[in-house]
Amino acid sequence: MSARLSRTTPLVPEARPAVDPAELRPGIVHFGLGAFHRAHQAVYTENAAARSGEPWGITAVAPRSAETVRALRDQDCLYSLTERRPEGPRTRVVGSVVDALAMGPDARAVSTLLADPEVTVVTLTVTEKGYHRLAATGGLDTAAVAADLVSDPDGPFTTVVGTLAAGLAARTRAGGAPISVVSCDNMADNGAVLSRVVREFVAASHWPDRVRIMDRIDETVRFPATVVDRIVPAVTEADRLAAATALGVRDELAVTAEPYRQWVLEDSFAAPRPPWELDGALFTRDVTPYQLTKLRLLNGSHSALAYLGTAAGRTTIADAMAADWGERLVRALCAEVAPTLPAGGPDPSAYADDLVVRFRNPAMHHLLRQIGSDGSLKITERWLPALRTLRARGASTPVLELALAAWVLSTRRTETDAPTDPAADTLAACWDGTTAPVETVRALLRVLGSTDLADDDRLTAAIADRLPALQAGRIEI
Repeated sequence: MSARLSRTTPLVPEARPAVDPAELRPGIVHFGLGAFHRAHQAVYTENAAARSGEPWGITAVAPRSAETVRALRDQDCLYSLTERRPEGPRTRVVGSVVDALAMGPDARAVSTLLADPEVTVVTLTVTEKGYHRLAATGGLDTAAVAADLVSDPDGPFTTVVGTLAAGLAARTRAGGAPISVVSCDNMADNGAVLSRVVREFVAASHWPDRVRIMDRIDETVRFPATVVDRIVPAVTEADRLAAATALGVRDELAVTAEPYRQWVLEDSFAAPRPPWELDGALFTRDVTPYQLTKLRLLNGSHSALAYLGTAAGRTTIADAMAADWGERLVRALCAEVAPTLPAGGPDPSAYADDLVVRFRNPAMHHLLRQIGSDGSLKITERWLPALRTLRARGASTPVLELALAAWVLSTRRTETDAPTDPAADTLAACWDGTTAPVETVRALLRVLGSTDLADDDRLTAAIADRLPALQAGRIEI
């Protein structure tokens, strides 16, 4: 099948975009062209535009992948989304993305957009590592963005943080209109995190007007916190072929997702925004209860299933859930962590019920290797804060200890298909020169910046004691 998806492709009514892309304007700049954005924020934005009649369109900026930009442009910025429903797949085309740019080659166009008063929202899905934070303090790792800090104010920049800070600086220098910058990445207090690294970048820059810029950012820019939720597996060639069959044309950027989706946003915007609530998004004064529930129950369970499932020879979430320990793990982890959650969020027991149903979806093929990637960044958000809280209260933490043991095992790098991690070499080196598992556990926790946990003898011993059974492929809950 040689024909490719485009605006001239004839589609059956149920597969057509909810809006005419030609009628949209680029009111949103989004950093991150990955599958999650295309299956989540872009869908909410398209439906909000369709239901309100407001012409909200997205210019998507790829931090690294120029190939994705070319592929999207070749398809008139259209792509398909297939919802993997238990009763069968449902495929439709999404039309809310109106342009695609590559952050480096298209630096001038990106800068112009960030200064454009017609652009009132910036969103980001760049994963935890895209914020370049220090594990010990949570602040900006200036060494990681050193090249951008000495770049010309007009760029180009190599990091999203540098690009965004410079764009906001240019906007404020021009007396630009207020704007909202919305992190959609899975981090606690993601709005505050993004605000901090942007401000610290400006403070560390050599710009002579940096103090005035920071004052103007305080006055005109908001960084709302958010919670995003939708399981979006890595796309396979089989997925692309299935989308092509459904559409009648080839789609190089097809994405798949579970039917469920959720978006909770802090109601703190500085400028006009799409009416996402028309498509079910929830606006609230405080997203923290929702954020921590999602991070610690859903994301926490996902990571636990990834590492324990890998130890047991499983390959997908549904495969891990089919094991006799799968549901027990999810429910036990949720029950263990629930006491650390603030009031005002979803009921933890009902939330666990929903997770079991979602994770068991037979149509989903969410790879454990994908979920287990970047573990040194993810588990510091998903497991460790709850672990500290529980241990400070004197509560037992057997499920988190088991999950940590499985993560410890994954860092050994004895398998060629082990999950990727930015700290992979440093983590693997913790296994060198020691025959005492508890010392390896301590060293790994220190790599995570968790010296307090590394110095907890009872904790490290409990984790180390779990390793032999896991190495034998036994999951003992």
